[in-house]
Amino acid sequence: MQCPFCSAEETKVIDSRLANDGDAVRRRRECLSCSERFTTYETAELVMPRIVKSDGSRVPFDEVKLTGGIMRSLEKRPVETEQIDAAISHIKQRLRATGDREVPSLMVGECVMEALRELDHVAYVRFASVYRSFEDIKEFREEIERLEREPSSESRRQQLSLLPTSSSDKITSIQSRKGKKDPAS
Repeated sequence: MQCPFCSAEETKVIDSRLANDGDAVRRRRECLSCSERFTTYETAELVMPRIVKSDGSRVPFDEVKLTGGIMRSLEKRPVETEQIDAAISHIKQRLRATGDREVPSLMVGECVMEALRELDHVAYVRFASVYRSFEDIKEFREEIERLEREPSSESRRQQLSLLPTSSSDKITSIQSRKGKKDPAS
């Protein structure tokens, strides 16, 4: 390993530890020439499959594009950065796990939709509206109703209902968001 300070090629490892939940090795190094210390990270280089677009063209997997689409959907939503990073890692892992050298762009889109459905219903509907090219309000309504019928276990536990089923549910939902108790109790 070349020293970033003096460019000497002789360094020694002082300490090694697992980093990033075991996905990388963090190494503390010392230059034998100038005695400066620095940190390096070692990770496995995993090849992502190429993406086959609907027009038949093939493009390299672009994590920046994937992250950008997810971030646009989650804009101004209460989702933690760690959850977003975990979702992106999970999508990449699923694509690599296919074992294929190429995957259709539709598969990537469906993986993103599944991840967003688990993270945040509003972001899911935002992404779905663009991804599935919703033409009118009816398509939005159908997608929201599908979410209500088939919520994920994580979503059921953490999210407020998108569509209250009755007027009392609407009042309870509004009061719970404002931190007030139900007047009937």
